[in-house]
Amino acid sequence: MYNKGGDNENMKKKKQIKVRTWVKIVFLLIIVVSSLVLYSRYLGIKGLEVKEYGIVDSKLPGNFYGFKIVQISDIHYKVTTTKEDLENIVKEINKLKPDIVLLSGDLFDSNIKYKKKDYEDLTNILSSIDYNIGKYAITGEDDLIFDEWENIITDSEFINLNDKYEIIFNEGIEPILLVGVSSNYKDNHIKETIDTIYSSITDSYNYSILLLHEPDFIDKIDYSKFNLILAGHSHNGQIKIPFIGGILKDKYSKNYYDEYYNLNNTKLYVSSGIGTSKYKFRFLNKPSINLYRLRNK
Repeated sequence: MYNKGGDNENMKKKKQIKVRTWVKIVFLLIIVVSSLVLYSRYLGIKGLEVKEYGIVDSKLPGNFYGFKIVQISDIHYKVTTTKEDLENIVKEINKLKPDIVLLSGDLFDSNIKYKKKDYEDLTNILSSIDYNIGKYAITGEDDLIFDEWENIITDSEFINLNDKYEIIFNEGIEPILLVGVSSNYKDNHIKETIDTIYSSITDSYNYSILLLHEPDFIDKIDYSKFNLILAGHSHNGQIKIPFIGGILKDKYSKNYYDEYYNLNNTKLYVSSGIGTSKYKFRFLNKPSINLYRLRNK
């Protein structure tokens, strides 16, 4: 005899099981997403990774074999980078015993209202970075509104390399060339600046390094002039998704936001930086500094 009531009861139970299953799935997704957000907001932004790169170029003078460059970038002080964070970063830099230290912009953040004590703290902390030959700095776009930038840089023994060049010697007679370009974010002047710099250089150099903030501007110049280009700004996308990469891209880091690009005979490295900007999150992309070891073979 057909039991209609029993079938209805079974269907009802199946629907209840299905609803409970979906509730569990949604609840699990909420937990996973919430955990990832909390991790990215509070744990992903802390700690420090030292990314080490060996750079081999036959044009490098032999007296620069083993030369060490430390690049720090995009500190965005007091957004997610605290005084204690920066002090610990300096300790790690000093352990590396760099020959030169390069600061590639965005020491400040334009959304933060700094106090006199903040400027004093920055000067004291940056002053404690040890080096063998020199420390050099350029502006990022967030630094442009702060008149205090230049005072802090010079008072902490950095050389202001904005739209300038330095000739670097290292235990020998053959030097290398270091060129710096200030932020192009509000004023695209990179080609004019580099043309002006090279017009004033009377000697030729087998090995040249360019330091700039926004990496996409290299497409405005003849970058074959340089063996090595070091940039920042992009934070390598700040939030990285497996098999996709960085997803937060600024209008001047859409073309070059990964860690490394081989551009014929020119090597481009883009720092992921230390701090965060308007989005206070990092995922699979810890704060970092870059260590470059140069050799000619």
